[in-house]
Amino acid sequence: MAKNTLETHSHPGSRLKGFALASVIVALMLSLFLEALDQTIVGTAMPRIIAELHGLDRYTWVVTAYVLASMTMIPIVGKLSDQFGRKWFLLGGTSLFLVGSLLAGASQTMNQLIIFRALQGLGAGIGMALIATVLGDLFPPEERAKWGSLFGIVYGISNLFGPTLGGWLTEHGPLIANLVAEHSRWRWVFYINLPVGLIAVAALLFFLPNQLSVRTSEWNGWGSVRRVDFLGSLISAVATICLMLGLTWGSSRMYAWNSFQVMGLIGISVILFILFTFVEKRAEEPILPLSLFHNQTFSMVTLLSMLQMMVLMGLSLYLPLFLQGVLAVSPTMAGLVMTPLSISMVLGAMLAGPLVSALKRARIIAIIGAAVMVTGCLLITLMTIETNLFLAIVFMILAGIGTGTFFFLPTLAQNALPQSQLGVGTAATRYLGQLGATLGIAIVGTVVSGSMTGGLDQRLPTTLAEKLQFAGALQHGFIAVLIFTVIALLATFFLKDIPITTSTEEAISEEANTALHQEPAQTPVN
Repeated sequence: MAKNTLETHSHPGSRLKGFALASVIVALMLSLFLEALDQTIVGTAMPRIIAELHGLDRYTWVVTAYVLASMTMIPIVGKLSDQFGRKWFLLGGTSLFLVGSLLAGASQTMNQLIIFRALQGLGAGIGMALIATVLGDLFPPEERAKWGSLFGIVYGISNLFGPTLGGWLTEHGPLIANLVAEHSRWRWVFYINLPVGLIAVAALLFFLPNQLSVRTSEWNGWGSVRRVDFLGSLISAVATICLMLGLTWGSSRMYAWNSFQVMGLIGISVILFILFTFVEKRAEEPILPLSLFHNQTFSMVTLLSMLQMMVLMGLSLYLPLFLQGVLAVSPTMAGLVMTPLSISMVLGAMLAGPLVSALKRARIIAIIGAAVMVTGCLLITLMTIETNLFLAIVFMILAGIGTGTFFFLPTLAQNALPQSQLGVGTAATRYLGQLGATLGIAIVGTVVSGSMTGGLDQRLPTTLAEKLQFAGALQHGFIAVLIFTVIALLATFFLKDIPITTSTEEAISEEANTALHQEPAQTPVN
């Protein structure tokens, strides 16, 4: 007998307790840590990698291939996990990431490294989509915000230690016969993933339940294959690649923003995304049900996730330039001064999640966090050549605490949706967050470079006049970041406190039900 997916279900995560639950949580955090770390640890090893593999002209592709592949996978696997379950997708993604790490470490040419980094990115994209989703499966709505704050902690720690760990492994990684020699210690920035990742795979294999999530489809051979939204997946993947390439090439000044290459790719992506909306309206199992965006809470959370990453990338990239180019501190000191920003993000995440779980007032916590973020970024825009380091650190701490509070937001989106759409909803939030990171780099970078004259976009200033001009250009970039924070503050007022049930039945808010019934219900579970 068919059952509609909107019926209540016993919460799957309630079956996990004690050592099994702890093992799964540790495995999820280890997987997330490796995937986040891989975005920061490789940068400091790149000079040694280029010295051995050469290919300076393909330098940026080592990062770009990883980002493109991960972004492409996030929305696709989110929907597939709703249809067919999460465990084997998550295990497959983590395993793929580890295989990519092994091959990347063994690369003999730059082209091989780029291909294997893309393989890593495919696995990482699966993890990015599913780790937060699995946490939503494991815990009832009233506990999700508390556990969701772990993501902010993990990301903060990876940003804090990633560059330093990458440099240390490149210089001091252990030698292994002919596999890792003095000049190839950089391979450890990839091999380090293997022992940690295998622990995560083992824990997920043995302790993560097969029937963790509410499935919208049961596997029945070719019938199940036909229900997969292949056309939507293909259009989404190509549109994402075109958009990300266009933004990356423009922001890195590989091509001018008005060049045929950049404008052509962005134009193609816009056309494809428009086509994507028409395809999804007609798909039997769309990878991104457009009805999700009828839900006000979900729409605001996705917008805030995007703005959060725009702010973080704008600050992370251009504050070190201000410290070195305007305040004339050394690169090492600049790294130390930036440390409080990462620590304060962790602190913001640690405070926000438990407060939301305790008070059941997500909206007011988000408003306060956004207000603190606006205050910190406003003070950063006022920094000049005379600002002392202590004040700069205080301003960064305020911005970091405010931005870190937003890491609980994906759990708010989860609570606004039925359990049967947990995967696709979480994946959409993660996808737009990653897109926000690229948009932040593109917008702030364009503002800063457009404000620089006299060759300062190629070097740090040396004279007082150049420092003043450099400071002015960076302030324009910080004003762009401030605008992002103001938009975020306004958006928090449109959030709603989702009523949270303490029962083990599926928590579906009245708002979610209203949104879902604005379009025909999707395919029932057989």
